[in-house]
Amino acid sequence: MRRYLLLRLAWAGPIVLAILAINFLVIHLVPGDPVQALVGDFPVPPEYVESIRREFGLDQPLGTQLWLYLANLAEADLGFSFANRQSVLAVIVARSQITLLLMLPSLTAAAVLGVLLAFVAARRAGGLLDGSVTALSLFGFSVPIFWLGQILIVVFAVKLHWLPAQGMTSLRTSPTGLAGVADVAWHMVLPAFSIIIYYVAVVARVARASVLEVRQQDFVLTARSKGISGQQVWWRHVLPNALIPVVTVIGYNFGASLTGAIFVETVFAWPGLGNLFITSIANRDYPVLQGIFLVTSLAVVLTNLATDLLYAVIDPRVRGDAPAHG
Repeated sequence: MRRYLLLRLAWAGPIVLAILAINFLVIHLVPGDPVQALVGDFPVPPEYVESIRREFGLDQPLGTQLWLYLANLAEADLGFSFANRQSVLAVIVARSQITLLLMLPSLTAAAVLGVLLAFVAARRAGGLLDGSVTALSLFGFSVPIFWLGQILIVVFAVKLHWLPAQGMTSLRTSPTGLAGVADVAWHMVLPAFSIIIYYVAVVARVARASVLEVRQQDFVLTARSKGISGQQVWWRHVLPNALIPVVTVIGYNFGASLTGAIFVETVFAWPGLGNLFITSIANRDYPVLQGIFLVTSLAVVLTNLATDLLYAVIDPRVRGDAPAHG
């Protein structure tokens, strides 16, 4: 198990380094001048523009900027935000907490609900429940998350006035304590529902297909022919083997959740990392964009590592990289 973990950690370092270098180059090669975005349309002396360029190191060659960026990263310095006028680390930590507040409960609920629905439906394949789960999965997987969010706003916020349309807290009041928690939770309902519907569909589709496939395998049929009870076959043979692709898709959902966060936070004006990503693109705020890519890259790598470890726990055959003994 230790060698299995060390091998994957050894691959993680070069992958993150390569991603950082590629993201840095792509961001800096995109058309647009961050200094011009800072200055705006106001007429300013050229000397002032050059002083800003020197202050942020934008007058250096691209290779030098990349080297300085990697050297600063080694000291846990993510740089200084042009637009926010504070350290990138402080900006990203503050926004990440808001994104995690929305995404983690939503993705966890989607994973649990998707697995439960799929397993229950697969045990009654061809029945009404199975058809309902399949229809729900098809709907959730086909509907764009940003379009669903707008429909929810129109129906539940604009027409029915049941739920707030946008934001994280109420603007007219500033509740504290439990009232403040309830206010944030109330604003989370629509964006969380948009996320859950999509990711439940993804998890349920994969889990249902996996269970149905495993049920037809020879080792399951052999276990049944030996007279083992249906419950034992289900818990000891079907579920452990069906969980491998399910763990994969759940890990992918958590790792790639920034994409969903961008869409949802833009539609619902949720002030998290996805919203920061959009505003940083508009402001050409290179350090913040690089910091976001760093955080998301680490999240993807760590999620994949955790997924690999879960593979090894669920199925010990995955740890087949031990040296053979002759």
